Amino acid sequence: MNQLAQQIKKLRTGQNLSQDDLAEKLYVSRQSISKYENGEATPDMDKLVQLAEIFGVSLDYLVLGREPEKEVLVEQRGKMNTWEFLSEESKRPVENKEMFLFFLCMVICIFAVWILTMITK
Repeated sequence: MNQLAQQIKKLRTGQNLSQDDLAEKLYVSRQSISKYENGEATPDMDKLVQLAEIFGVSLDYLVLGREPEKEVLVEQRGKMNTWEFLSEESKRPVENKEMFLFFLCMVICIFAVWILTMITK
């Protein structure tokens, strides 16, 4: 049984829905639900979206069994003002590309100041 099949069955039983109940909400047959849960068939994209809405989960959770890390991070942070956000961002590790761009900007600024001092003499 694949991950999607397991998730559909787990979420359906977690909400105390019978296969008939879920089939009625999706406008499909009970046999279709059975095939989804046994991994014999895969719902099309429209049905996947409907399933996610019925169960109140994201498509990532429905299909993969996990929430995206970015969403979890946002939930952990909650609402914050600009200063709190900047404070959090300052704790984030700096990537090599960002360091390169910072140093490149610094070199350009120093060169521009040097050029301006040469012109004004």
